[in-house]
Amino acid sequence: MRQRWFLLITATALLFAGPAAAQNGAKVGLLSCKMGPSVGLIVGSRQHMQCRFTPDAGGASELYSGTVTRVGLDVGFRAGGVMGWAVFAPTAAVPHGALRGNYAGASGDISLGLGAGGKLLVGGSHHTISLQPLALQGQVGVNLALGVAGLALR
Repeated sequence: MRQRWFLLITATALLFAGPAAAQNGAKVGLLSCKMGPSVGLIVGSRQHMQCRFTPDAGGASELYSGTVTRVGLDVGFRAGGVMGWAVFAPTAAVPHGALRGNYAGASGDISLGLGAGGKLLVGGSHHTISLQPLALQGQVGVNLALGVAGLALR
């Protein structure tokens, strides 16, 4: 049983340790999100979050609310957690509100008490923003989720 958990965690980590090829242009800041609770409905889930974008160039941070939807295997529940992404854009000058929009990409989570997961997403302003996980997200719950994630930031 431990070997199965190890293989699942390793596969999830490899999935999200994507090389710099997933990056699109210059790193422009950090997006950190507090994720709400969710229940996996076998073929999908929905999770709300509150996010803060901190630009690398300085200036005021921006607040966003968002919803993550997942299609794929999703069984269990998550009590919430945190997730952080490095934000990449075609140019270093990103206008206020540029992260608003829809994103899509690969996603995977696993929890048995404490857990981890990640999402590599592309979208936003004219589908030019890339969100690359800084590290695996931290969460609490009992779940296994692998599939395609969508993120809507408002």
